[in-house]
This record gives sequence, structure tokens and C-alpha cells, in this order.
Amino acid sequence: MLTREPEVRQDRPTKRRRTRLWSALTLPGTVWMSVFFLSALLLTVALSFGTTDDLGNPHFGSTLANWAQLGEPAYAKVIFRSFVYAGLASVICLLIAYPVAYVIALHGGRYKHALIAAIVVPFFANYLVRMYGWSTVLADDGPVLRAARALGAPPSLTILNTGFGVVAGLVYGFVVFMILPLYAAMERMDVSLIEAGRDLYGGPLRTFLFVTVPSTRQGALAGLVLVFLPATGDFVSAQLLGGPNQIMIGNLIQQKFFDGQNWPLGCALTVLLMALLVVGLSGYLRRSRRDEQEAVR
Repeated sequence: MLTREPEVRQDRPTKRRRTRLWSALTLPGTVWMSVFFLSALLLTVALSFGTTDDLGNPHFGSTLANWAQLGEPAYAKVIFRSFVYAGLASVICLLIAYPVAYVIALHGGRYKHALIAAIVVPFFANYLVRMYGWSTVLADDGPVLRAARALGAPPSLTILNTGFGVVAGLVYGFVVFMILPLYAAMERMDVSLIEAGRDLYGGPLRTFLFVTVPSTRQGALAGLVLVFLPATGDFVSAQLLGGPNQIMIGNLIQQKFFDGQNWPLGCALTVLLMALLVVGLSGYLRRSRRDEQEAVR
């Protein structure tokens, strides 16, 4: 016991130095977020209670008129549509990403990193450029509808300017954010669990549902959050693929800030969207913490 005390006393200053070092490294990012992000957020919240003059110039105030407008049916419909489209896109991305991540992680072998790169690299292109390309693919004379008509689809079938087109654009734009966390979760998964599952459950499908899916639940939840949050506020897909009758809350915010010159109402929509997303993110964090505690037990 006497020989261990000096070692403990020597470790304490080392730990304190490491703590100070990490605190110093996190200080620039903390200051940056505090000054720029929080100040902009506070200004947005304050301006949501403001007004506009006859020339459309915003002024700070204390009115609740902007928030009262959000309860109107037209705004409520757009908000509801945004969450529905984002939810559908998240579920479709999950259905697409699971088999892709499963094959790459468990059967990719030495080519798994090349396969991941083949999926990720195309998404380095500008999002707007990719949506323009996707609108060409889904156009009435594009390859998708030409193939569908060749298989017997009616000539009146169209994808652009429909809700399906918006969801398809969201899936195309954010599916990579679902593949990566699922791939990481499957990389960490113990392969022997799948072998044991085949002995217990028999078929590959039952093994996948009762072993692989529960083991990779954290990756799936992370992917759902990474897809749902940006998809809810997206406005490019709805503008290029959906048309005026399929606008989402992102398009509505853009219109209030640029076309309508109603910054206070745009700020109210922005704060509402952020508040709803924070509620969903808080639920995800609580669920993740609960799963971690159960895993430790």
C-alpha cells in the first residue's frame, strides 16, 4: 500500500493536466457556437414576435400575431405534409439501407471500403446539382417513366409535381446518411450471434428480424434521426420535384424571407420547426441513454 500512494499522487496531476488540455481544445468551438449560433438563434426568437412596416422592413416587438398565424389550416397543412414526407423518406431509406449495409459489412470482404467509397463519393457533388439530375431522371420523358410505360404503365403516369416525386428526391438525397450508421453498427456486431440465430430461428429472414435488427437498433435509430431532421427542413426537393402544390415548411420559410418580405413570420416558422425537431432529438437521446444503461446491466 505504501508503494502505491506515490503513483496515485503522480497520476492526479497528470489527469488534471489532461483535463485542462481538453478544456482548452474545446474552448474555441464553444466560443464559436456561443457567439454565432446562439446569438443568431436568440435574434430569430426575438424577431418572431416582431412586425413589419409598409415597406416590408422587420422590427422587433412583442406581438403574438405571427405565432397565431401558424395555427391557420394552410400553415398546419404544410407542416403536417413536411413531417409526413420526411417520415416516409426515413422509412424508405431504412428499407433500402439495411440490405446494402448488411451485404457490405458481412459479405464485402476486402472490397467493403471500396464499396462504401462508391456509395459516398457521388454524394460529394452539390446537392442542388444532384436534384437537378434527379428531376431529369424522373421527368415525363425520362428513363424511369419510359421504362414504366414499356412495362404497361398508363401514358398519363407522372412523377414530377407529385408527393411521390418529393419523397423520391428526399430518399435519393439522404439515403447515404442511413447506410453509414447501419454499416458501422453491423461492423461492430458479433457475427457469432447470426450463427447462433440460425440455429435458434432457422431461416435467414427470421434470423435477420430477431438477431440482426435488434443488434443494430442503435445504428437504425441514428440513421432515422440523420435522415428525418434534414429532410423535414429540406426545400430543394419540394421546389424542383414537387411543384407549388407540394411545398414543405422549408419552402414556406424561404418564401416568407425572400418573396413575401415577412421576416417575423419566417422566424416564427423557423423556431417552430427547430422546437419540434429538438423534441424528436431529445426522445432519441433518451432512448439511446436507456439502451446504453440496459447494455451495461
